[in-house]
Amino acid sequence: MGYAVDRERKAGQISLMRYKIALAAAFLALMPAGPALAAEADPDFFAAALCQPPYSMDSATRLYEAAEKLAKPDTSGLGAAIYHLPAPISQDGFVTQDVVFAGSSVGVLLEGQVAAQAAERYHLSPEASHLFGASTLGFARQLPDDQQGMAELGLISMIAREGPAMNGKTLLACEFVSNEDRQALEAYEKQRQ
Repeated sequence: MGYAVDRERKAGQISLMRYKIALAAAFLALMPAGPALAAEADPDFFAAALCQPPYSMDSATRLYEAAEKLAKPDTSGLGAAIYHLPAPISQDGFVTQDVVFAGSSVGVLLEGQVAAQAAERYHLSPEASHLFGASTLGFARQLPDDQQGMAELGLISMIAREGPAMNGKTLLACEFVSNEDRQALEAYEKQRQ
């Protein structure tokens, strides 16, 4: 009789243990994995500079708010807000520690004057304009039509630029240029010819 009671008690303990394991497994399945959770919390500034996703006011606002939590902006140069990140980030052999918000663009300042290397890596073409002298070397690639989320207002391009105001660094950015600004820049370039 004692054996039967002992056996039933052990069976009950095993069932309770199985229940707890199943409950814990269900709970863990509902929670995001650690790295995935970190990836959602950490903004990918480099991907934004590569127009992944293409520039939009919503994505720029989310990135701006994330940058505000990481650092205070330097607004003393480039007519931009530059956020110095706590640690460098790298991708495709390029390194940055600075996120840039300028006008309607989101980008990073790459270490060194590497616009030509970035152009080669990301399939950018030489720019005809040097933006009123702001850049000495510039490359761009307009996104395809299916990635132009604001085509009625202007066009989105990925750009890589060097210039005196960048202190030996290269701006890599996803840039939205309104139709009016593009027309004004084209008119200015025609007048200079």
